[in-house]
This record gives sequence, structure tokens and C-alpha cells, in this order.
Amino acid sequence: MSTTFFLTWFLTIPLFSLAAPSPSGYFINCGSKTDIQQDGITFSRDEGYALAGNLITLNRTDILSVLTTLRYFPYGPGKHCYQFPVTKGRKLLIRTTYFYGGFDGGIDPPIFDQIIDGTNWSIVNTTEDYRNGLSSYYEIIVIANGKTISVCLASNEHTKAPSSPFISSLELMNLDPSLYNSTDFDKYGLITVARSNFASDGDFVRFPDDRFNRYWQPFVDGNPTVEAHSNVTTLGFWNQPPAKIFFTGSTTSRGKNLTLQWPPFSLPSNLYYVALYFQDSRSTSPYSWRVFTISIDGETFYQDLNVTTKGVTVYGTEWPLSGDTEVTLTPRSDMPVGPLINAGEIYQILPLSGTTLARDAIALQRLKESLRNPPDDWNGDPCLPKEHPWFGIRCSQGNQVRVISLNLTGLSLRGTLPKEIARLTALKELRLSMNKLSGPIPDLSPLKGLEILHLDKNEFEGPFPDLQGAFPNLRELPSPLAEAASRGQHSLDGVGKWNTISSLTLTRLVSTAYLYVALIRQRNEIWMTGDDCLPREEL
Repeated sequence: MSTTFFLTWFLTIPLFSLAAPSPSGYFINCGSKTDIQQDGITFSRDEGYALAGNLITLNRTDILSVLTTLRYFPYGPGKHCYQFPVTKGRKLLIRTTYFYGGFDGGIDPPIFDQIIDGTNWSIVNTTEDYRNGLSSYYEIIVIANGKTISVCLASNEHTKAPSSPFISSLELMNLDPSLYNSTDFDKYGLITVARSNFASDGDFVRFPDDRFNRYWQPFVDGNPTVEAHSNVTTLGFWNQPPAKIFFTGSTTSRGKNLTLQWPPFSLPSNLYYVALYFQDSRSTSPYSWRVFTISIDGETFYQDLNVTTKGVTVYGTEWPLSGDTEVTLTPRSDMPVGPLINAGEIYQILPLSGTTLARDAIALQRLKESLRNPPDDWNGDPCLPKEHPWFGIRCSQGNQVRVISLNLTGLSLRGTLPKEIARLTALKELRLSMNKLSGPIPDLSPLKGLEILHLDKNEFEGPFPDLQGAFPNLRELPSPLAEAASRGQHSLDGVGKWNTISSLTLTRLVSTAYLYVALIRQRNEIWMTGDDCLPREEL
């Protein structure tokens, strides 16, 4: 779910606030070749964080500087990621911002997926905002489950060729561990639906007023407004809202209910985190307090809340919402003034998809590092989300997500085969034919579940591993190597005419057909099967 803002809004920052320390984290100006300053924050170029994609600069002077550049990823399968080193367990607010600008010569922006680690975060659809002259941003709160975190974009069924996923800016902001800590972030993320400053018709409230750089959008409806006449310190508040959101509030007359249609759009049926913020705006006195009951869609959210000049936060961790939402504040009958509300937040609760088993992810990372030209989309989680695995990867599903197939045939890959590939112990299929892989073949005997192994047409060197009994589930093996394996031969010398070259003591494999034992029929070729294949116990 996206939120929007006008392209040319600028914050009025008091001079004394300019010295405020910038929020900690990453602030990335996507597609830019230089760093820029935007509202007291340095946005860095994205070099080193994105390993693929193309850079574009928009010929526009009427928009924010951070929106004048973007990075796009050509249409096609696979996901393309930004990856950042982080501290494991760190709580992060991640914001992606999009402004299309017709960079590809089109009229409407492309629609595509955005992904956080192994979880589909949301569909990015900025069409309506762009038609109205607006940019769009999306936010999610998560914790880092490892030493890196990835934010990825991928084409989906709504992406029309040749449209390309793109991004204008990307922010990862460190949050205090206490914020929103009633949520189990090991299992869930929080997608921002609305963060509103009631009765305000001014600018967004954000940094430096909010030290975490959260965006608080102004929200005005037909209710009376009131300005604060007392100072409020928010350090003791749950979720640490900025003091500026308490400068105004929505209220109503004595004895009347205060009703808000908020957020001002329909919500999908789901569970939501809801936080509401209150402060009695009157000058401090023995009578500076209000008592009222909060209801959401007719259900009691909090009974007899006592709001004083010190202020208070009320939140619900898993509140069911669907469609249009109505918030009602009902004053207690003896109250001399009506109820009041200053701000609110709503987050959709997003179940996380987990991650690929760590040993498999590490093994594939080692393979990626050993290749001089790995596939462009080998970033983020290898298996998840299941709609967007790495190119050539097929995975199991369930509580333990494992790699069961690796097929990189014919990609002209250069590099070596690391020993860690033997850690992919759930592999049933390994196809690396028709590349330019060199060096020795590592010990693959831990891959007991292997059924298909293709290493032919590469440039491996040295002896091949002992195959006898190594692969009990094997069902494909070329006959010359099968015969050699049955004799216990451990080099390719004399194994038919398989394009072996160099001396008899060190064999260089230009074409190593390593295991085929199923019926494979191609033109003018009939391979062994059935009674003609080697007995399993002889392999």
C-alpha cells in the first residue's frame, strides 16, 4: 500500500534544527552518480549496493532533486536487489520512493513486485499517483535476520513488456528497539498504511522533528480543530512520536461523539497494528483531563481512556479491519469538554516467508563468489519468495526451504566449482554443462540424493571423484564414464573420445560428460536404458 506526496514540497526547518544529528541508516539516491543533500540528510549514490540495472536522469527542474534520477532493471524473469550490511536483530524502517517521469518513453508507470529478503512485500503500482503529478512511497518495519538485508524488485504478471521495474530512492533507517515492540518481528513485518497528524493542514512532520524520519501526513476533515496550549515531552511515549504532532488535534463539543473516517480509503481484510496518540491541549490545571471511550468500527478499542496534559498512547497489536474504517471517541457523561485526538498510525501485519536454509544459502553464495560472471539476479534470498527464486534454482517448500535443483546449462560461466557446493545435500539435479568452468571437481559424495549430474563441456582439470557407491539414487550416466566408474578408474585417461587433452598425468576436461543413465533420445542418438544400463550396485 503506497502513500503519496507532492513533488515540490519542502520542509521549513528552523535554523536551530539544522544541527540535529541525521537519522542513522542508509539513504540512497538511486541512479545518481553523485551524493546530494535533501532536507538536512545526505543521500548517497547507489554504487556498490545494486549490482545490476541502468541509470537514468530525468530532464526535470520542477521536482525534488532526489526524484530526478532512478535505476531501472530490464524487463524479464528474476529479481534485482539492493543489498546492505546490517547488524543482526536491528529494527529498521525501510522506505522505497518511486517517480516514473516517463523514463522509458511510456505514458503509465510499470507495475511490479517489491520484496524484502524472502518475502513479497507489496505490488508497486504508482499509476494513479503519477497521473495526478505525485510520487509514491512505501514503508515497512522489519528486523534484520542476518548480517545483510536485501530490497528487491521483480516483474510480475502485471508488468507489460518491455516495461522495467525502477526505483528513485531507498532509505533504511535504524529504529529504537522499543518501538512497536509488541509485534513479533521474527514472524511479522509492519507495512505502513497511514501515519497521520490530525487537524494539521501544513507540511509533513518528519526529520528533524521526528528523529527516526517517519513521515506524518496532515489529515483534515470536518471536525473542529484545537491548538495546544501546553508543552509535551514525548520521550516517555510508546513509539516515541514527535512532539510536533501534538500542536494540533481534532475535537468536538461537550457531550458529543468525535467521529473520524480514517484512513480515508478502504482497507483489505486483514489484521492491523493500530496506535493512537492523545494529549489534553488546555493549560495545565486540576481540571486538565478528558475521559472517553475509543471504538473502531463499533468495537471497543479502549474503555474510559483518561487523557491529561502529559499525553498518552493507546495501541492494538492485531486488530481486524476491512473496508472503510470509522474511529469514534465517546465522552464520559460527566466530562466538561469533548474528546480529542492528535495523531494515529495503522500498519498492516505481514507474515514473513522465512528464508532459505542457511547452509544452502551460504553454499550458493560461495558459488556466486567463485564465478566471474554469475547470473545478474543472484541477489537476495536464493529460493524465496517462491515466485522469484534465483535463475536456475528450484527449491522445496515447507518449514525447511532447500535447494533441490541447480541448472546453469549453457550460460558461458567462468570460474571454479567451490567445495561448498557439496553442502547442498538436498540436491537431486546438478546441471552445469556447456560452460567454461575450470579447476578440479570437488568431492561431491555428500550429495547422496543426486539423481542427475551434468558437468560436460567444461574445462575441469585433474582426476574425477570416485563414483562407486557415491550416488545411490543416480539415474543418468554416460556409458564411457559408467564403464570407467565400474572399473574403479579415477581419471579420464582412456575414457572414450570425450575431447580430453593435455598429458596422460593431468587431464584437462574440455567436454566431461559425467552421469547419464535414463532413456535420452535425440536425433540420431539412442542412449542406454532398462537392462542395458549399469546395475546400481556397480556404480
